[in-house]
Amino acid sequence: MRQKIVAGNWKMHKNAEETEDLLNELIDKLPVDTEAQIIVAPTFVNLASAVDHLEFTNITVAAQNMHQNESGAYTGEVSADMLKSIGVNRVILGHSERRAYFHETDAILAQKVTTALKHDMSVIFCFGEELKDRQNKQHFNVVENQLRDGLFHLEAKNWEQIILAYEPVWAIGTGETASPEQAQEMHEFIRETIRKRFGSNVAEDVSILYGGSVKPDNAKEIFSKPDVDGGLIGGAALKAEDFAAIVAAV
Repeated sequence: MRQKIVAGNWKMHKNAEETEDLLNELIDKLPVDTEAQIIVAPTFVNLASAVDHLEFTNITVAAQNMHQNESGAYTGEVSADMLKSIGVNRVILGHSERRAYFHETDAILAQKVTTALKHDMSVIFCFGEELKDRQNKQHFNVVENQLRDGLFHLEAKNWEQIILAYEPVWAIGTGETASPEQAQEMHEFIRETIRKRFGSNVAEDVSILYGGSVKPDNAKEIFSKPDVDGGLIGGAALKAEDFAAIVAAV
């Protein structure tokens, strides 16, 4: 039975004081009896304090990124071992902003995934097509290639530590809107792609999150689709009331 998950990616928002305030609000507002796994991803400088703050709650902490190498002369970077040492056991990899602004390729991401798994970390692996891909009807090909090049080097047993997050980049901040039906269509395709490579057990067990501007007013309809197992939430994760409403929608 695959897990329902709602993950909040805070991106480059919230200083130390603001992080503590938001965490306190989440503790107060999030449902304690939810079956969903709740994850938050603050900035690097606030990860350790977030882990401590959430120790006795049902909220876990993820990093927004990590380097593919174990250590070395990589100024400004953070390793898997560093994250593990402060109690962070999850990491988001392949986010569309990392791909676009920091030129992370599928090959680099495949290395990052391997490193994370070596350190027994869970990975939220992001992927998705841009507007031009959707307009040119290449969206299925783009997604299949990102999955293949980023994850198909793994063994079936590794998938217990993988969470997929489909981000239709064309539906984020473009004025375009992805319908729940479009989300389901792609999630079904993703699951079938995994099934063809790794078998039905892996395909049915892996959680596939939707990351296309989920908000309180559309979350319930999106999450009702059979192959949508939750969401990777951006802007709405920065407002405790909105994030709590999205968790409740699961």
